[in-house]
Amino acid sequence: MEPALSIVVPAWNEEAVIGRTLEALCAVTAGRNDVEIIVSISGEDRTEEIAAGFPVTTCRSGRGRALQMNAGASHTSGTILYFLHADTIPPPTFCTDILEAVHQGHFAGCFRMEFDDPHWIMQLYGWFTQFPLPVCRGGDQSLFITRSLFSEIGGFDENLPVMEDIEIIERIQRHTDFHILDNHVTTSSRKYQVNGMLRLQAIFGMVHLMYAFGCDPEEIRNFYRDSIS
Repeated sequence: MEPALSIVVPAWNEEAVIGRTLEALCAVTAGRNDVEIIVSISGEDRTEEIAAGFPVTTCRSGRGRALQMNAGASHTSGTILYFLHADTIPPPTFCTDILEAVHQGHFAGCFRMEFDDPHWIMQLYGWFTQFPLPVCRGGDQSLFITRSLFSEIGGFDENLPVMEDIEIIERIQRHTDFHILDNHVTTSSRKYQVNGMLRLQAIFGMVHLMYAFGCDPEEIRNFYRDSIS
């Protein structure tokens, strides 16, 4: 049976979290023959070694999330692609949620998001992800999209070192609606813990603003890299 759902996990030096994520994915998809998992790896840490201990397919690509996700997608055979960050855990019902959404005519979309930090500020950030606004979107919410639509729009833009997740949604919305599912993925708050809850959110806000004003992608990447730890 050909997979209906292909999960693509881009991972650059994610040895600290990839095992937890794959363990969660494999627990949910155990016994299903309609799901496959592809880990697209760059970097030089133990990510590939750890991933090899799970029933998944691994591939290597150059560094860059857009590049890695396109590379991972090229190794899939499912009719629906699901892009999931390495530090994000989907809800236990994610397979059914996605398949039902597509069956209902929603050909692309994401989950709402919550952080693994109970602090009210972090929970507030997650609460905003229910709203259909570009500033409330992000790759941590994951992305499902039919293979046919992904091919039609040309996949992720590999020329974008950042904001590739926002840019692809803009192209999706020229073809169909972008559907926000009711369930939540849970993503790591590690960057907020290192950089500060308010400071990092302000940096993300500036990145969105620079993108909206058409700043050069390299300028946006340099600002982001210089601003965070």
